[in-house]
Amino acid sequence: MMDKNELRMLFDREMRREVTPPGFRREESEQVIRHVSLHSDEHGFVIYSNVTLANAREIIAGEKKRFSDIKQGFEWKVYSYDEPNLLNLLQEEGFKKGEKEALMAIELTQDHSLLKHDTSNVKEITDEDGIKAIMKLEETIWNEPFKDLGERLWRDFTETNTLRLYGIYEGEELVSAAWMYLEGENFSSMWGGSTLKEHRNKGHYTALLAARAKKAVEMGHPILMVDASPMSEPILKKCGFERLGYSYGMTFPGGDNK
Repeated sequence: MMDKNELRMLFDREMRREVTPPGFRREESEQVIRHVSLHSDEHGFVIYSNVTLANAREIIAGEKKRFSDIKQGFEWKVYSYDEPNLLNLLQEEGFKKGEKEALMAIELTQDHSLLKHDTSNVKEITDEDGIKAIMKLEETIWNEPFKDLGERLWRDFTETNTLRLYGIYEGEELVSAAWMYLEGENFSSMWGGSTLKEHRNKGHYTALLAARAKKAVEMGHPILMVDASPMSEPILKKCGFERLGYSYGMTFPGGDNK
């Protein structure tokens, strides 16, 4: 079993320096690793950087120009353990600071309780109607549109073998849903985990987490990671996840994608 520092080092290597998410083109320079979206309606990312305080403003300006030239907004992902800390510099350069999220991870072993958890009420979602139902659920909970996310999930589901989606139904109604991507050699990234208000406190979040954990181990990706909200972090801690640090999505608009 890896300790916390080993997990963080592996995360940085596989999930920041080496990974290429579906729908993106990976570009690497001496100072940054960026992912440029292959779709005009989506933004790109700077996922990893190797800069100093002396050259940071110059590198940031270069990335702003790079994405501006292709008319694409982008997000610079900053982690609390990165050196130097770029949060203030990026804000001074016009980036908007996103919500603070806890980077949570766990290396599963075969005897972990998640792999023994009852998931009989969880259904794997494998069609477009199911993904549309997830987006309707998200829109109901968050009161904002999720059409673009739905289109991306359907595209990734049909064009790759890296996405798995799950839901819990009460009768015909989808009341809770989550998904995951199999990434790198070892990781599974967890997303979603939303439940309608009137169906909370029934264990749905843990059941969806367990269903994904079982599939992740089956597919040879036993390290689960989550960018966790303050609401999710305590549940993940109870399941054995460790906090490796905090992350911030620093967004900069560009071109037609604002």
